[in-house]
This record gives sequence, C-alpha cells and structure tokens, in this order.
Amino acid sequence: MGDSPMQASSTLKQRFVMRLDPPPQQRRWRSALQKALPALALFTAVRLTGVIMATLWSVHLGKHPRTVLGLEWDGHWYWHISQYGYGLIVHPSWSHSVFSDLAFFPLFPGLIHAVNTVLPIGPVNVALLIAWTAALVAAWGVYAVGERLHGRRVGIILVALWALLPHAIILTMAYTEPLMTAFAAWSLYAVLTRRWLTAATLAVLAGLCRPNGLAVAAAVAVGAVAHLWQLRRTGLPTAPRAWTAAAVAPLGWLGYIGYVGLKTHNPLGYFHVQSMWGSRFDFGRFTAHTLKHLVVGHDTLVMYVTAAIVLGFLLLFVFCVLNGMSLPLLAYCAVLIVMAVGGTHFFTSKPRFLLPAFPLLIPLALHLARSRLRTIVVLFTALACVSLFYGTYLLTVSDRAL
Repeated sequence: MGDSPMQASSTLKQRFVMRLDPPPQQRRWRSALQKALPALALFTAVRLTGVIMATLWSVHLGKHPRTVLGLEWDGHWYWHISQYGYGLIVHPSWSHSVFSDLAFFPLFPGLIHAVNTVLPIGPVNVALLIAWTAALVAAWGVYAVGERLHGRRVGIILVALWALLPHAIILTMAYTEPLMTAFAAWSLYAVLTRRWLTAATLAVLAGLCRPNGLAVAAAVAVGAVAHLWQLRRTGLPTAPRAWTAAAVAPLGWLGYIGYVGLKTHNPLGYFHVQSMWGSRFDFGRFTAHTLKHLVVGHDTLVMYVTAAIVLGFLLLFVFCVLNGMSLPLLAYCAVLIVMAVGGTHFFTSKPRFLLPAFPLLIPLALHLARSRLRTIVVLFTALACVSLFYGTYLLTVSDRAL
C-alpha cells in the first residue's frame, strides 16, 4: 500500500532539507571561518592601509605602485621564471657574484604561469593576486593555531601582532613568504590536530616555495616522532599515517634540490648556486660580525632595525622554550632561525626570512590577552604607526635588499 499524500510530502520535504544541509566537514569549516572573521578583518584593514600608503608614496616619487609591489627585488625574478622558465644567469658589473634563477624555488612562479593561463590579467597582477590571497589564508592559519592552543582572544591578538611586524609589508608584495606561511600555518595546525597526511602534503608544498620551507617538514617530522613515542610509552598501537607523514614531508624540498642537482650535474648544485649569490651557511659568523660592526661603527636605519628584529626573535625563541611550547612549533621556529641567522650575505633580508616564524609571537599574545583593552589599543596603535610608516619607507625609499 502506498504512502498517503501527506506522508509523501513529508518525505520529499525531508529529502529537500537534507540536500540543502551541508555535510559536517563543510559546516565545521564555515563555523571556523566565522570565528576567524574578526582576525581576518583586522589583518585586511592593516595590510590594505599599508598598500594604500605605499601606493601614495610611490606615486609621489614617480614610481608605478604595481611595479613597486610586483617587480621589486625577487619579484622580478619570479616574474621572469613564470614567463620564460629557468635559465637566466646574470653577471653584474658591480659584483663578483653570479646570479642564477635556479636559486628560486618553483611553486610560486609555476602558480603565476598556471593562473595567468586561465585568468589572463597579466603575470604581475596574477602574482599580486596569489600573494594577497595567500596572505589572507596564512592569517587564517595563524589564527587557527593561536585559537587551538590558547583560545580565540589569543588567536586574534596573534594575527594582529603578525600583521604589524616591521617587515609585514612583504605580505603584500609578489614574494613567496605569504604562500609559504599559508602552507606552514595550516600544516602546523594539522600537526596539532593529528591530521598527519594533510600536514605532510602541506609540508611538501611549503618545501616547493622557499629554501626555509624545510622548517615545515621538520615540524611535521618532530610532531610525528613525538606522537609515536607517546603511543609507545602508553602501549597503544603505532600510527602508520604518522610514519608516512614523517617520510613524505621533506619530499618537496628534496625534490627541487635534486632537480637543480640534475640541471647542474652536481648533487650539491643548489648550494653551489646559492654560494654564487654570496649565500653560504657559516653558523652565524657573518651575522655576529655584522652586529659587531653596528656596535662599533655606524650604518643605515634599516641595518639597525634589522639587528633589533633578529635579536628580538632570538629572545622570543628563548621565551618559547622556557614556556614549554610544543615541540613541533619549536622545531619549526628553530629551523627558521638557524637558516636566517646562520646564513651569510643579505643581512637586511633576515627579517623577511623570519616572517613565517609567527609562533614566536605567542608569548606576547598571551601576555596581551591578559591586559586591559586600553593597553591593547594604545600598544597596537603605536605598532601600526611604526609598521606602516617603516614598511612604506622600506619599500619606496630604502635601497637595501628586501
């Protein structure tokens, strides 16, 4: 006997509601995004203000803002790779260095080429679109890590601190830091929530972005080993996905190092390319010598600000160790610091290399979360003034490498 008209109508209504109701995973992502919206709105407001200030001052100086944001320094190299592939070697007349584009990892220029094929708005515009989108995704990831560890208030403050770093203007340039930080932040979040295969996949992508993307693989490996050790101590069965993640995480970084080795017919070819740029690993001797020079001699404002940022990040790392930060985050930050401080040449680029090390700001975010609202407003207003004006100066006036 068939259903009555009323029962049939009720069944159809239930099916219609079920079709409209999103799956649980989609609902979780929507809820997470809604919680993160204040942090993302704050980040967007700060960085948009930075772009407007840099644009106005670029126009005042007779420079095209898009050129300043999209083609300055490394941006030009990424643009050239995206258009012509690898193979450019420059012998500058003012230096004994030899600049090869093999020093630049492939994911960002590859994305520029791919997106420009589908969305033909010009490679520079595409590069900026990717960088700005990645910066927003990175800010969401920074919030997610802070909120996961210490709650929503800390997550919002953490994003604000990261957005107001002196070199945060980089997040609105056609550079790889926004993309690498986006992969890194969400990979760290996946490690904290034990989604091992997701963490490893994002680590592979981070390793294809930048040399210091290796830090993400280190975080995944340390997190996986710590988890496996805990399982062994408690007598629980091992987690095959954790083993897999530890093995897969560095493959992006290793893959490009191997590619350059094949191109140069030298297993250490990538490091030879870097040395021709003047970049070597000397365990911090160059950094120590530069800091000594700044004490006994004199130099530009950018050099002194760079020194203050580097020393500040070192001090924050000590605080993180003393406060018992989780091992994956410590491993991530430790590799970033070692690679930034231990490398030679391009001293003024070191704050950029440390820009992805957002977990080091967690102690400050925790302290501010316990402060009065008036204190937070005054402090962030001061930070905004320093960051926005210094970022504009760094991008439009200073001739030091970013």
